[in-house]
Amino acid sequence: MKKIFISIPWFLPAYRAGGPVQSIANLVSQDDLGYHFYIFCGDTDLNGESLDGISTNEWIDHNKNTRVYYAGAVGRREVLKHEIEKIRPDVIFVIGLFSRDFNIAPVLLKQFDKTIISVRGMLHPGALSQKPVKKKVFLTWFKLMGFPAKFRFHATDESEAGYIRQVLGSRASVLVAGNFPRLFSPGRPGQKKAGALRLMCLALISPMKNHLLVLEALAGSTAEIEFHIAGAVKDPGYWQTCQDQIKQLPANIHVTIHGELSPDKVRDWLVTGDVFVMPSKSENFGHALIEAMSAGLPAITSHFTPWNGLKECKAGFNVELTSSSIREAVNFFAAMDEPHMNEWRQAASAFAHSAVDRSGLQEQYNRLFANQS
Repeated sequence: MKKIFISIPWFLPAYRAGGPVQSIANLVSQDDLGYHFYIFCGDTDLNGESLDGISTNEWIDHNKNTRVYYAGAVGRREVLKHEIEKIRPDVIFVIGLFSRDFNIAPVLLKQFDKTIISVRGMLHPGALSQKPVKKKVFLTWFKLMGFPAKFRFHATDESEAGYIRQVLGSRASVLVAGNFPRLFSPGRPGQKKAGALRLMCLALISPMKNHLLVLEALAGSTAEIEFHIAGAVKDPGYWQTCQDQIKQLPANIHVTIHGELSPDKVRDWLVTGDVFVMPSKSENFGHALIEAMSAGLPAITSHFTPWNGLKECKAGFNVELTSSSIREAVNFFAAMDEPHMNEWRQAASAFAHSAVDRSGLQEQYNRLFANQS
């Protein structure tokens, strides 16, 4: 079997970093791909907390084809180099761009013939607008080193491939391989009342996910709405602004803050709701969106995700990033009675489950990992 060395800042049981962690967890859980995976990651979660139930600075089994090395903070770059030399992988799969120890360090090994850099949405214009100066400096250095023409790059769809070429230039070699999603079974039909709605959002709390815009939209709705928010706080200043907005909401809008959810609790939490809302400025994949729809929740999201054409499939709405557009979608679902809501629930679940071409994804990864010497 080919050996795939994955360098990523966080991995399970870490979960607060969101999509990239789930993407790699879903990839290595496909037990018939025919690869041995070696995951090199940190020993903390996004918030710096130590991970429970792991051993640090040694390889431990994750599943029958996957081993994980949770590296302590001291000497990570030297350890990474040593482990790559020892394992001699066929492919070095670098997840992300901006982490010094887990993205930049393997790039500096300059193993051009076997290294693939997976940008994970980090070159989308919406992502580059966050901390832009720091990212611009890094990308300038990256291009001056000639790396765009030397490494191969992984995109999860053709749109992302376009963003990579737009930022790094037409000489960048880009291969497309989509994400393996985690799909849930739908919950039991609820007792949806016309004029009321249980709205769910599970996402990192940062400007990228647009929590504040949703709150501003809800302020103008006359429906009885329960808005349930779960996720790690990535931007405390932004979250404080959201909390200030929550205090100003009218009495018909009830907000419940659930904090962080571990992956094993996501499905049971989702199925207590009617509709999922996450109008992101950009999504490389949107694991929370496809998981929510698979569980039977129509989604209200932006046009900047892979999941478009939702209204036509009765799976949700792709809205403009304005409070009025979001409010219109919320009010549409709030007005529904139980039979009408169940029609959209079933359609959302069908959309999610039919959107996944597992054999096609396997072929894409075979091409991605085969295109190495």
